[in-house]
Amino acid sequence: MVRSHDVSHDDDGSVYKWRRSSCSYGTGNCIEVAAPYRGRIDVRDSKNPRGIVLRFSPAQWRAFVSGVRSGELSL
Repeated sequence: MVRSHDVSHDDDGSVYKWRRSSCSYGTGNCIEVAAPYRGRIDVRDSKNPRGIVLRFSPAQWRAFVSGVRSGELSL
């Protein structure tokens, strides 16, 4: 079942699907990620699907993921 906030429309009208982090553990503290087209990765708070969307280039996203995996970026 796809809920209305599981998909978004880009400026050109194209539709893309959001994916929730596999590490959400049901606590409600999760992010959702979408890649509407090559060259952009969108990230949003799953608790506020109509809220702010952060946009990253593929290089920025790789650096972020690398920092999380290495422990450089942690809570």
